[in-house]
Amino acid sequence: MFIQTESTPNPATLKFLPGQTVLDMGTADFPSAEAAQKSPLARRIFAVSGVAGVFFGTDFVTVTKAADVPWEHVKPAILGAIMEHYQSGAPVIEGDGAQPSGHAAHDGPDADIVAQIKELLDTRVRPAVAQDGGDITFHGFDRGVVYLHMQGACAGCPSSTLTLKMGIENLLRHYIPEVLEVRPVAA
Repeated sequence: MFIQTESTPNPATLKFLPGQTVLDMGTADFPSAEAAQKSPLARRIFAVSGVAGVFFGTDFVTVTKAADVPWEHVKPAILGAIMEHYQSGAPVIEGDGAQPSGHAAHDGPDADIVAQIKELLDTRVRPAVAQDGGDITFHGFDRGVVYLHMQGACAGCPSSTLTLKMGIENLLRHYIPEVLEVRPVAA
């Protein structure tokens, strides 16, 4: 098994590509070791000292390290943990732990606007964010403000504010005049 790695815009995060399916659909975010209890793979990765977060996409694993730990010290152990997991035959997530790719439900007077926002996020934004080892989900629309949650490499990335404000906000405002602003939300 050959696992490729790619850097991300977040210097504390690396994207690992195991060359096989990680999740059949959706994403899974493990911001702490406690959150990883349903995932044998995430538990193995968190067993590596210095790992601060794990995120799964369909074909990648994104790992965030603690700020004071150099990649040279944790990358080989993370590669080993991923390889051991796939050789073990254990599931990536036990039970139904993956979150389907999607967004918070919304109905009411702004339902048409929300549908347009979700369509743009799914077709224009999420594929680009996934390339960087992350995901973005819709959390709400209220009086012209779109609330989004960034996960994986995008969470805590130094350029995430720029991505939200200059990229996503400009895109949404261009296509949907009712959008005035985009704001991040915590999990």
